[in-house]
Amino acid sequence: MNGNKNDIDPASDFVEEDEELTLPEIEEDIALTKGSGPLAAGRAAIARYGKHAPSAPGVYRMIDGKGAVLYVGKAKNIKKRVLSYARPAGHDSRITRMIAAAATLEFVTTATETEALLLEANLIKRLQPRFNVLLRDDKSFPYILITADHWAPQLLKHRGARTRQGNYYGPFASAGAVNRTLNALQRAFLLRSCTDAFFESRTRPCLLHQIKRCAAPCTGDIEFSGYAELVREANNFLSGRSRAVHKQLAVEMDKASAAQDFERAAVYRDRLAALSAIQSHQGINPRHVEEADVFAVHQDGGFSCVEVFFFRTGQNWGNRAYFPKADRALGPGEVLAAFLAQFYDDKPAPRLVLVSHAFDERDLLAAALATRTGRKVEVSVPRRGERKQLVAHALANAREALARKLADTSSQQRLLKALAETFALPRVPRRIEVFDNSHISGSNAVGAMIVAGPEGFRKNQYRKFNIRAADLSPGDDYGMMREVLQRRFKRLIAENPRSSTDVVVTGAAEPEEDSASSDPTWPDLVLIDGGQGQLNAGKETLAALGLADLPVAAIAKGPDRDAGRETFFMAGRSPFKLPPRDPLLYFIERLRDEAHRFAIGSHRARRKRDIREAGLQEIPGIGPTRKRALLRHFGTLKAIERASLADLAQVPGINAETARKIYEFFHEAAG
Repeated sequence: MNGNKNDIDPASDFVEEDEELTLPEIEEDIALTKGSGPLAAGRAAIARYGKHAPSAPGVYRMIDGKGAVLYVGKAKNIKKRVLSYARPAGHDSRITRMIAAAATLEFVTTATETEALLLEANLIKRLQPRFNVLLRDDKSFPYILITADHWAPQLLKHRGARTRQGNYYGPFASAGAVNRTLNALQRAFLLRSCTDAFFESRTRPCLLHQIKRCAAPCTGDIEFSGYAELVREANNFLSGRSRAVHKQLAVEMDKASAAQDFERAAVYRDRLAALSAIQSHQGINPRHVEEADVFAVHQDGGFSCVEVFFFRTGQNWGNRAYFPKADRALGPGEVLAAFLAQFYDDKPAPRLVLVSHAFDERDLLAAALATRTGRKVEVSVPRRGERKQLVAHALANAREALARKLADTSSQQRLLKALAETFALPRVPRRIEVFDNSHISGSNAVGAMIVAGPEGFRKNQYRKFNIRAADLSPGDDYGMMREVLQRRFKRLIAENPRSSTDVVVTGAAEPEEDSASSDPTWPDLVLIDGGQGQLNAGKETLAALGLADLPVAAIAKGPDRDAGRETFFMAGRSPFKLPPRDPLLYFIERLRDEAHRFAIGSHRARRKRDIREAGLQEIPGIGPTRKRALLRHFGTLKAIERASLADLAQVPGINAETARKIYEFFHEAAG
């Protein structure tokens, strides 16, 4: 088969690798097909482009009349694959709709089918075609980094591009997992975690040395050779040689005890206890699997859940559940194959990948991952032993995660239906946009938009707006809201003009649900944090843009800002409240609070950036002399921000009153 089982590909159901499909045969089939509607036009377009398609490995893209990519696929022979779509039989209803929507095709040839698989995964993840299996992943994985660009390497948590020189270990499934491991590693290997600037400014050991979590190389409490040995041990432990490190520390502890150097023996004892704590907190730890990623997929109710476990150095470094967007007709193996190709698009694969279901192109995927990582990668479906137990454990977690997801989805649907009824919306909302502002007396003003829908918050759709208008008076919330809404919807109109499916009148039939359709870009409800004034500002702004029919509501805090006593405002009806303890009220409060959290976080980030640019002189009573004293004592501005009141008061030249002003400046709540 020359099909890619990683995604929806009807051709693979009836086109054999050695079957020669000719253009005259295709054109004859199209001519015999009755009708001259979109389906016939789509087949004709595919046949027309397929005539000039290369007979080589590569990737093809189906594109609709508006330029949106419908589908990305790979093939060993692009021409054969593309012409197979023009055949009038063998397609299910969803693929038929895809063909009917196709207007143009684009091709990219590659040297091998392996390269085609890698390119296909990259394009699917970047373009998000509506008819492919989509990995919805908006989070990067944290890693542990032991730096190599300083004579005293740091032990750090790292996210993002690997631009800094050093050894990276991971991935960890969550920040909590990596933080727990880091804390134990600091106790076990005593490596520093401070910045280079803080390190260079020290004249005495910091608190981490006092609590036995750093060897204090900054002040020479440990020699260079001794610290280098600690670094070597840490790298060995994280590289999979944990048993050797355990054994060596135990030997050193026994030597110190035999020499009656009980203080040094106690240090080794504590380090061994810290290493044991790392493994004891990991739950399931395999005995014979040093490095592997375990994937298990479970399907129910038209949804798929892929559970991923990460095992490194014989330890469980956490797990994460994914819910890829996929056609209900696809089996678990097909979903898993598509998921894996996209999952490893931006991260290295381990030497062993264990999967719960077989799929046709495991060998091709293994070759592609080996090409990317530069070493052999095995993709295996275990049948017995410890590996089988690991997959079974992942499968049980996938089953439980999907059950929770289905329960949450059902509850979310009920809440959205209640929201549509209470707010008299023309249909159950598929997309809700919530807007809020945050500032302190008008300074560092930021507007924020969060997005929610049937599947909860969609954080990759969040947007923040730095308020730009220079003519706004400080604290003009109405003016800020006008600017945010105008910028948001002007851009939306330019990039995605409203279609008939975006405008729904009350009483109209609900649109047909299509899990393969692209996510809506236009909101069914705009929710503003504020009262009648914010509502009026929002309605006026939208009306000026020709969007007077867009449903808008405002939520005002209750008396004394009490949650549960909010008042709602909508055009054409009197202000109203929801009953206390109403689930819908809690749901709307959660939307409002999420927007508030995102707005405040964006404001604080901007404010801190401005503080760093302006310097500490913005704090009352802090001039150049005290600024130098603070930086000399703490090393960096971030360390000053984290410092306690007592620590600030210990700085030469900083009295208790000045310390209080500094502390309150960095910890003042944003409004």
